[in-house]
Amino acid sequence: MHVQEWLETVPAVAVYALVGIVIGLESLGIPLPGEIILVSSALLASQHGDIDPVVLGACATAGAIIGDSIGYAIGRKGGRPLLAWLGGKFPRHFSEAHIATAERSFQKWGMWAVFFGRFVALLRIFAGPLAGVLRMPYWKFLTANVLGGILWAGGTTAVIYYVGIVAESWLKRFSWLGLVAAALIGVTSMLVLKRKARQTASAAEPTPTPAPVGD
Repeated sequence: MHVQEWLETVPAVAVYALVGIVIGLESLGIPLPGEIILVSSALLASQHGDIDPVVLGACATAGAIIGDSIGYAIGRKGGRPLLAWLGGKFPRHFSEAHIATAERSFQKWGMWAVFFGRFVALLRIFAGPLAGVLRMPYWKFLTANVLGGILWAGGTTAVIYYVGIVAESWLKRFSWLGLVAAALIGVTSMLVLKRKARQTASAAEPTPTPAPVGD
């Protein structure tokens, strides 16, 4: 079943909780489709009034910030052995090549890697734990984490929600125009057929024979 179709079957409170939990788990280092869930939920909010986009964005933002903070704490305590363990459990996401790429990004950009990493699927999973492993000062991490979480989670929710509203309005307008166009085509076709029928009937009528001239 499609994600959005499944979300339509659960109450709004469950959608809020699901978004916050999935994004939180993804942010602390567990590979989950947080972005897919967020986009699907925001699109659903634009189509159904039961889901409040502000509450949805707040839950997504809280999940992102809290999850990243927990990931930082785990990474700081577990160190590199933690990355090795994650590589064994999730080789596709925590391979040595991926870890090396993320680490180079952190060494080059520092706290900006945490901020911009929120918008990149790979770095979004690595950001919290790797910042802890590399012993990034917590105040720097927290600043980038909060700003990135608000901009990514809240911004994504707002953009997708308003895009959904505009798209739905456009589709409704398109349907209305389509109905009007269909009606006009129908009326025009009927008038054309009636005209052709009259022309055919006129052509089929016998031509009156002139009366004979008297002797």
